[in-house]
Amino acid sequence: MAGPGLGRTEQHRKRSEGTASALLRKMLESSSVLLFIVFVLIFVLLLFAVLIRKNAAAALIWHEIIREKITNFIMNQSKEQRILDFVLQNAVRGDPRSVVDAIDKYCTQKEWAMNVGSEKGIILDKTVEEVNPSVALELGTYCGYSAVRIARLLKPGARLLTVEFNPEFAAVAKQTIEFAGVQDKVKILEGPSEEIIPQLKKKYEVDTLDFVFLDHWKDRYTPDTILIQECNLLRKGSVLLADNVIIPGAPEFLKYIRNNPRFQCTNYPSHLEYMKAEDAMEKAVFLG
Repeated sequence: MAGPGLGRTEQHRKRSEGTASALLRKMLESSSVLLFIVFVLIFVLLLFAVLIRKNAAAALIWHEIIREKITNFIMNQSKEQRILDFVLQNAVRGDPRSVVDAIDKYCTQKEWAMNVGSEKGIILDKTVEEVNPSVALELGTYCGYSAVRIARLLKPGARLLTVEFNPEFAAVAKQTIEFAGVQDKVKILEGPSEEIIPQLKKKYEVDTLDFVFLDHWKDRYTPDTILIQECNLLRKGSVLLADNVIIPGAPEFLKYIRNNPRFQCTNYPSHLEYMKAEDAMEKAVFLG
């Protein structure tokens, strides 16, 4: 007959085995759950990779939200600052063409960004050269890419006023513009476009605008175009050029501008900056 001590030892052993078995089951269950989550994440990423190649909207979500946020968190630095750092390290100071090329290289090889880009940049260049503006307005400065691109083509004495709502973008753009050596031709105006446009005549001594480049929030294209007219900032022959009218898209602007007898419109099919997705620019000449 087993003594009481032996019985307690047996009970303790069985309890220990039961606890170990329960712990093992929990570990296996946890491992299964973790493995399932990993498989789901891999599947989602693969699915997203397919969508990115076939769907521009998915590509923008990936580049502008998911990848950018992750990279910003890991590097503790904004994408815009990384673009500026690349320019400072690889472009030639005082050479605007070199600055433009450096940004295009970074956004093609490393991280997508919402500049007008090299392909549509050619359309922008040709339009600026045709208009040969004395006073130009840009709505949406971002990192200063298009401001540098426009400024390098301006004749002596001409000026570009560029409006940026985001102070962090404006700070990066200021350094980009100064590094390119075109700061004497470009003035950054910080704040909402709907507040700055009515100030152009008195505060910034603008009589009329020869050229306007719209590349900011797409839902502001139409109201800002109307506001520019209401403020009597256009003359006969003034030219508006709007980017991204297909992606992300500006359908209300296209409807407004194409059905307005005071404008003569031309569409320039192209591709979304640094992607193969179809996009376009819309040129509108003010007829007076």
